Amino acid sequence: LHRALGLFSATMLVVGLLIGSGVFKKIVPMSQTGLGETGILMAWGFAGLISLFGALTVGALSSLTEESGGVYEYLKISFGRFPAFLSGWADFMVIGPGAIAAIGFLFAQVVHSIIPIPDPLQAWEHVSIAGFIFPFAQSGVKLVGLGAILFLTGINWLGSHESAVINNIITATKVIGILVLIFLGVTYSGSAEIVSIATPADEPISYYSAFLTAMLSAFWAYNGWDTSTSISGEMINPRRNLPLAMAYGITIVMVVYVLVNFAYMQVLPINTLRGIGDNEIGGLVVAQTLLGDFGRVFFLLLLVVCVFGCLNSNIVAVPRKYFRMAQEGLFFRNAAHVHTRFRTPHIALTYSMAWSFILLMSGSFDMLTDMVIFASFIVYIVLCVAVFKLKRNGTITANIVGYPYIPLAFLLFSVALVLNTIIVQPKQSLLGVLLILSGVPFYYYFIKVNKSGG
Repeated sequence: LHRALGLFSATMLVVGLLIGSGVFKKIVPMSQTGLGETGILMAWGFAGLISLFGALTVGALSSLTEESGGVYEYLKISFGRFPAFLSGWADFMVIGPGAIAAIGFLFAQVVHSIIPIPDPLQAWEHVSIAGFIFPFAQSGVKLVGLGAILFLTGINWLGSHESAVINNIITATKVIGILVLIFLGVTYSGSAEIVSIATPADEPISYYSAFLTAMLSAFWAYNGWDTSTSISGEMINPRRNLPLAMAYGITIVMVVYVLVNFAYMQVLPINTLRGIGDNEIGGLVVAQTLLGDFGRVFFLLLLVVCVFGCLNSNIVAVPRKYFRMAQEGLFFRNAAHVHTRFRTPHIALTYSMAWSFILLMSGSFDMLTDMVIFASFIVYIVLCVAVFKLKRNGTITANIVGYPYIPLAFLLFSVALVLNTIIVQPKQSLLGVLLILSGVPFYYYFIKVNKSGG
């Protein structure tokens, strides 16, 4: 694979991975937790800070290798092939294609807001699996999402440099558009009253649970910074540029997220935001309040650009991990093939696309995003342990920013979030764990096939 990505393109990739759907859609479920304006802004800021802690922690591991594969490579060095494989399998079954599926689903929802999409399988929409998976619900929207994933996967067959140029243009465009939205919201002079909801002092447990639940939503908007580690094999000087790109990218995004959510709540009272329907997009309601029909058109165009760019960034980065696993005989072997003309991992891209299709048809947006975050933080816990292990045995010799306090804070928070998710969303958590553990028989299958030369 060609090393074609410098620090600027890598930073833009991180920003592109992060700024997509969550900043526009998650204000509604966050407001429905019962938190007030200050609590919501704190949830966004704290989630960004924790993500930055995570990036600084994982950045220490990026000094170990320049190969593609990211987290898979780090855990292989730290604990061996089996734990590394399970992290890669978690990424394949839940985290990577799950994010692609969720973003593809939202992209189609935005298109549906502009041009109504027919629902060809509406008669079967109540058919469910386990009572919470509805594969035929919103079938028309899901089919459009599949089409977007297919199109961008095809574009990414053409080369990493071409994908980076497209990503840089889209990311710059969406940042400018969001800054316009922030300016309009902050300077809004409407008469809507801002209503604060006080949390009873005698219910601290429910408040903390609500805060963690709100952060779970915010973390979806920050999700993806670690995905950028998978492209280290195509990055110029990744030992230096990868940690910087993650830190710079998260910092830029954190500032943008806090400001845009502050702008939302300057325009609409928190109780109004709570009353927005689950199938509506909070940012769209705010834009329409600001500018009427023109605001609706502006926002929808901005959202199309943001979600399309985020979808492209994920499709760029996600398959590189499976490509590296296949090179070492721990994935389907043909996923290690490199296109003879375009020098891209085209088969790994295809595997990622195929499983994204299945996840998109099986789940709703919020179910997919919560499951992705849950699985991601399980992997983060293991990464934190890896940092402490390798620092103590001398494998990591470079200084780690804030060691041991920043990695420890990230570890403790990751444990708390995983436990809270298990309590609040037991079905989705169990499904995520089962999907990860489904990799155990596959591990032994791949080992057997590799030994036999099959």
